[in-house]
Amino acid sequence: MASKTKKAYLDAEKQFGTIEEQFQTLQILDEEGNVVNADAMPDLSDEQLQELMRRMVYTRILDQRSISLNRQGRLGFYAPTAGQEASQLASQYALEKEDFILSGYRDVPQMVWHGLPLSQAFLWSRGHFQGGNIPEGVNVISPQIIIGAQYVQTTGVALGMKKRGVKSVAITYTGDGGTSQGDFYEGINFAGAYKAPAIFIVQNNQFAISTPREKQTAAKTLAQKAVAAGIPGIQVDGMDPLAVYTAVKEARERAINGEGPTLIETLTYRYGPHTMAGDDPTRYRTADLDNEWEKKDPLVRFRKFLENKGLWNEEMETETIEKAKEDIKVAIKEADNAPKQKVTDLMSIMYEEMPQNLKEQYELYTEKESK
Repeated sequence: MASKTKKAYLDAEKQFGTIEEQFQTLQILDEEGNVVNADAMPDLSDEQLQELMRRMVYTRILDQRSISLNRQGRLGFYAPTAGQEASQLASQYALEKEDFILSGYRDVPQMVWHGLPLSQAFLWSRGHFQGGNIPEGVNVISPQIIIGAQYVQTTGVALGMKKRGVKSVAITYTGDGGTSQGDFYEGINFAGAYKAPAIFIVQNNQFAISTPREKQTAAKTLAQKAVAAGIPGIQVDGMDPLAVYTAVKEARERAINGEGPTLIETLTYRYGPHTMAGDDPTRYRTADLDNEWEKKDPLVRFRKFLENKGLWNEEMETETIEKAKEDIKVAIKEADNAPKQKVTDLMSIMYEEMPQNLKEQYELYTEKESK
């Protein structure tokens, strides 16, 4: 490195600190559920804290049951969520109903808690068109399968909100691997340039399928990628629901006040495979690494915190588990009873005005289906 360049680099580091110093991890609860950062504690009532715990326990059961349903052939595509409940649900909990969620394929729980019926989530997994027929007033878009594409879409939705003068935000999620995609950079850059009311969350669960995070990028953190887009970036303990909630709540306030978007990196871990489509995490993750992250389990951590405050007990946990099981039982039955999908269904909903060549095919298929 040339001497002048090196001096400028060192001067900047002296003034602003190293990357590690600039992007220290926000944490409120340690692994034992103790408060280690009272100044960052969010203003949540006892009832709100209990509700957040209910959602996390419920979603852990939903994940377990969804894996079983997938193995039984009753669900199609499924990406396990266990381990990421704090990152997913605490971020959604910090939103308002009017806010818009544009999720990745692992982020169905956020959509469900934002109002999407569970039966429709199951239909989406099966590839049924009714799974994407979002009810009026539920501000979500069907999960994006293309890695990173939801970042560009989120910027568009957020700019639409800004243009209409709506005091709402658009929030999106991707994994650590998604930050290597061009759409990721395009989305945050455009949002930063036009101060779009958007929140970009990177759920750094340490592996993009089997590729470890350290092979994705030479950057010390993923949060620092915000610097190039001229927007704030923050790294959060993604196993700590209170830290995640605080970061997203503050990002939302910035956004609706016209201060633009925020990039949030949540440090988390998925306990299961990448998806149920044949991935075997034992081939690229060690038992020691799994054990290390299991000690950070967001449910265990938050449970200890609430128990110490007298806000959670075994009876409440059991009640939540039974409620989840019953809801899932009802929802999968509703999905089973949905009308069988027909080719003409897909053709009729694809276009506002069907092209002539498809009209001819549509008529032929309709005639066959009526026989």
